[in-house]
Amino acid sequence: MYKQNHHADNDCNYKNGMLPECAPLAVPYVPMQGESIPQYNPKEALTRGTLFPGLDLPWKNVVNQTGAPDTPLGELMALGFVIHELGLYLDTHCDDTEALEMFNRYVELYEEGEKRYVARYGPLRQMQAGGESYTWLCSPWPWEYGGGMK
Repeated sequence: MYKQNHHADNDCNYKNGMLPECAPLAVPYVPMQGESIPQYNPKEALTRGTLFPGLDLPWKNVVNQTGAPDTPLGELMALGFVIHELGLYLDTHCDDTEALEMFNRYVELYEEGEKRYVARYGPLRQMQAGGESYTWLCSPWPWEYGGGMK
């Protein structure tokens, strides 16, 4: 514990591993996102962590170079990410008809891709495994297909 009459220069050292009593409080500022047309494609958006280049502010200039997997499942992951990003954008810009149209197009693409994926590889989610028999553990998992997923 810190003493009441401590000297700030001695005790307010960020390297001591504890938040000292004299630590200043942070006042975060999050600017309102302006209306902007998303410019990243779904795979790049998933890799960059945002659909909007204006929000792409890499921490310490570290940029993810890994990329989304070039597989049907990777494609669905990228589409799902874009849908989520557009949904967050529409939460604060509900009158942006262009963004809503884009959201609806990506939802249609995702649903179509998901149907094709499930028909070919089996259920993506546990709730798709029902029906006449429970197939969640019966279908091969994506990594069990080897290189034949493309």
